[in-house]
Amino acid sequence: MSEQQTESGLDLQSVYGPGDRAGADPEQDLGEPGQYPYTRGVYSSMYTGRPWTMRQYAGFGTAAESNARYHELVNNGTGGLSVAFDLPTQMGYDSDHPLASGEVGKVGVAIDSIDDMKTLFGGLPLDKVSTSMTINAPASSLMLMYQLVAAEQGVASNQLTGTIQNDVLKEYIARGTYIYPPAESLRLISDTFAYCHAEMPKWNTISISGYHMAEAGATPVQEIAFTLANAKEYVRAAIAAGLDVDDFAPRLSFFFVARTTLLEEVAKFRAARRMWARIMKEEFGAKNPKSLMLRFHTQTAGVQLTAQQPEVNMVRVALQGLGAVFGGTQSLHTNSFDEAIALPTAKAARLALRTQQVIAFESDVTKTVDPFAGSYVIESMTDDVEEAALALIAAVEERGGAVAAIELGFQKSEIERTAYDTALGIDSGERVVVGLNKFRTETEEPYEPLRVDPTIEAAQAERLARLRETRDNEAVDRALAQVQASARGSDNVLYPMKDALQARATGGEVADALREVWGQYIPTETF
Repeated sequence: MSEQQTESGLDLQSVYGPGDRAGADPEQDLGEPGQYPYTRGVYSSMYTGRPWTMRQYAGFGTAAESNARYHELVNNGTGGLSVAFDLPTQMGYDSDHPLASGEVGKVGVAIDSIDDMKTLFGGLPLDKVSTSMTINAPASSLMLMYQLVAAEQGVASNQLTGTIQNDVLKEYIARGTYIYPPAESLRLISDTFAYCHAEMPKWNTISISGYHMAEAGATPVQEIAFTLANAKEYVRAAIAAGLDVDDFAPRLSFFFVARTTLLEEVAKFRAARRMWARIMKEEFGAKNPKSLMLRFHTQTAGVQLTAQQPEVNMVRVALQGLGAVFGGTQSLHTNSFDEAIALPTAKAARLALRTQQVIAFESDVTKTVDPFAGSYVIESMTDDVEEAALALIAAVEERGGAVAAIELGFQKSEIERTAYDTALGIDSGERVVVGLNKFRTETEEPYEPLRVDPTIEAAQAERLARLRETRDNEAVDRALAQVQASARGSDNVLYPMKDALQARATGGEVADALREVWGQYIPTETF
């Protein structure tokens, strides 16, 4: 008996298969949702049980300002928080460091110490809120600060749910917020896997990201190929460090973009799930079904937003969000229409959330699992994307794996080539961007963007000065020395890092302690 009905009163099943379509070939069986190789989704019920997590990405200025935005998002129905950090925090520099000048609080929130983290999450129940943190090289430090703040709230570490991005390899390829050389970065990531397995079992230890590669110009095929190649490198590093694959693989997660090319995006997500399931089963011998599941967060494509006629971005974001949902995402951030101009205003951020809510609660896409299954074009495109992505992964493997290929500049040069071709297509008009190279208007309506208070930098510096005056600096020095001793040896560095942060060492001081031992990555330019 049908569980749902269409607007016309027709029966709507929660799951369809080959036998449910007139003239279908019974031999062409895609399998069931929630079963290997998970082409049709990682869960059997998908959104018919509950919708994806609506996780809006936000953070700007001070911890107090961002905290107010988080409360507003939660009150408006967001299901999870996603923290944007400013550039100094991402690079492991305190707000009073000379290299931080002019960047404090600009592209995210400034977090220098556990005190800032406490302010950031003030009044938010960390045992009930799932938090994602877009932070990479210093990801372990920010996660430990979060754990310490939760402990002060009385929340046990085994209750905490969320994700740190912690994907450093893509930083060498596309984004640039790396600190340490690749080998040392992999060591820190493996230590984080082991630490979370023991201390924070519900925490997703990494979000292996194709999003930033896509923003740099990667095609959908390049996005999933290079992402899965990086993921293989993380799995190898963890196994080499003595971890069992089924101890850490269930907590691996992924992060992809959703572009306006809806059909290829749906095919991309389906192909990525199938590829990862087979990689984990056939190459790494994973036996836990959760180790085979590619669970992913999606963000709509920031690179496709335009400052010209910014209201058109609302349509783009709705289309992109729909593609992510049709593709089976586990959580979604929809960009605000004004992000090509400045940080999103509160009204624009609320509208972005409402876009997801309309898709979830007013459309019928959540009433059935994998609505595109069996589509001639989608199934054909899924096969084509998978074939091309596997060939590109093989090219990475031929060069010695993701790290070796990164050091050769392979992934970066491949992405730069496609980015250049895309730019040429936009310049020539062959690739249409509405409002930019076609359907333009002579005048633009004025728009008042959100601006970050320029006094934030001085205020953060004052807070840091007070922190260093009032803390036990001898205890901090001892703790940082222990961080360095662990970094020189083979002990898990996260335990002394936690002690240092609890003693009120700053994020920059912890990063500097590791810089002194591990050095800093200097990229080799390729031409």
